[in-house]
Amino acid sequence: MYGLARALRRAAALGRLSAPRRGGGGAGARPWGWGLALGLALGVKVPTPAGCEADGGQEAEANPLPPPRGFGAAIERSRDLLRRIKDEAGIPGILVGVSVDGEEVWSEGLGYADVENRVVCKPETIMRIASISKCLTMMAVAKLWEEGKLDLDAPVQKYVPEFPEKVYEGEKVAITTRLLVSHLSGIRHYEKDVTKVKEEKEKANRAFKLTKPCQDKEQKEKEGKGIEKTDSVKLRKEQEGEVKSQNAKPGRRDKEFEQEEYYLKEKFESVIESLKIFKNDPLFFKPGSQFLYSTYGFTLLSAVVERVSGQKFTDYMLKMFRDLDMLSTVLDDNEAMIYNRARCYVYNKKGRLVNAPYVDNSYKWAGGGFLSSVGDLLKFGNALLYSYQAGQFKNTSGKLLPGYLKPDTVAMMWTPVPKTEVSWDRDGKYAMAWAVVEKKQQYGCCRQQRHYASHTGGAVGASSVLLILPEELDSEAIDTGLVAPPRGVIVSIICNMQSVSLNSTALKIAREFDKEKWAQYVD
Repeated sequence: MYGLARALRRAAALGRLSAPRRGGGGAGARPWGWGLALGLALGVKVPTPAGCEADGGQEAEANPLPPPRGFGAAIERSRDLLRRIKDEAGIPGILVGVSVDGEEVWSEGLGYADVENRVVCKPETIMRIASISKCLTMMAVAKLWEEGKLDLDAPVQKYVPEFPEKVYEGEKVAITTRLLVSHLSGIRHYEKDVTKVKEEKEKANRAFKLTKPCQDKEQKEKEGKGIEKTDSVKLRKEQEGEVKSQNAKPGRRDKEFEQEEYYLKEKFESVIESLKIFKNDPLFFKPGSQFLYSTYGFTLLSAVVERVSGQKFTDYMLKMFRDLDMLSTVLDDNEAMIYNRARCYVYNKKGRLVNAPYVDNSYKWAGGGFLSSVGDLLKFGNALLYSYQAGQFKNTSGKLLPGYLKPDTVAMMWTPVPKTEVSWDRDGKYAMAWAVVEKKQQYGCCRQQRHYASHTGGAVGASSVLLILPEELDSEAIDTGLVAPPRGVIVSIICNMQSVSLNSTALKIAREFDKEKWAQYVD
């Protein structure tokens, strides 16, 4: 009797999905009748979504529910937020994409991809994704590791003998692939002066320690008082403070963008050739002892991928993109004709918008050298989320297609690594080419920290973020087969202006869609 009552309540929630909702749904909503809704709630088999069935289209036993439709309210609030960010930071054009439970529910472009020719942004617009490239490279590393071709803990010289063995304070030390993907190798970033790097790090840590107690106190007071106040004060200050500091006074640049190597114009014919930029420089610390974010570490990583795979790094990556159906993701090649490519912009010293300086990113394909669209980044995020969750659905009798990676592999990638830190969310730790915030709640009736993974990017004339907010899966729903992977919200944002902090904006948007998704089930 208890099970039937629960099924009836579930059927009622499913039945409501057929009714058009304010700001969305309507023609796009699926007409679930009471009979079918009750059948779903009781576990009657329904077709698996396209692309997830095995054996040439054979139905799986997962009985997945359709993604809730009608995200009009979340879209309106998120669009308003993006417009504020765009205006505040002086961004020419910005792209956003959101998927819920594997389905793209919103993609849009605001502003201009090309200001001079008045070409507006659209979902298909392609921009620099900067350091999100590191996440793509990590996917390749993980695949090679799964195939038994790559030892994460072997010295890199096993695969790239061109990279010299290193000595730190008279002691011979080893740099491994595992250290590279978590920025623990000791290889420098763009700044060559170790003293300046240490000073900047200490300054940032002092500032964080001073602001953290105030943020926690304000958060307790504000929590639970409406949509704008439910986000943490820390995230709001990051969004307002970092964006203002860089863009409210156009022409000001982050210190990172003052480094000459950011503006290299030399075209490197191979990833091995690009090692010459840094391979003979001393390490900043003993490998494994400290964290230092390093794009050059990923340049070395690309050489590892190239040697292990037996293919040019760029060829291997482009093949992987095809496998992932990421047909708009390409190399940031200045010579190639790339349709829908946006221009990049900066502000000059007089505060006027100008075209970003010419750069050649062939020296850092793996760490910041790809172009993509928000739609492709959503596909990439869903492939990871599917892989991460697929192993939890045990009752499908093997009929659910496997993920691109194994569940344990993604879990390893998203496991925070000791001694690491994350500049765009101090609640998180760096893992393997991803920043990860773990689930946490310190006080009752106060902020609940959700588990999510993200990566931001900053390049000459571009900023980006990709954020994955997995659903906290209910074991009962999994056991009854009412849901199938991927379950969660994914947000991608790209813009053609550098030094714009976007992680907190993406997290707000993800929470909006997550909240509206569950509101549709319980209305």
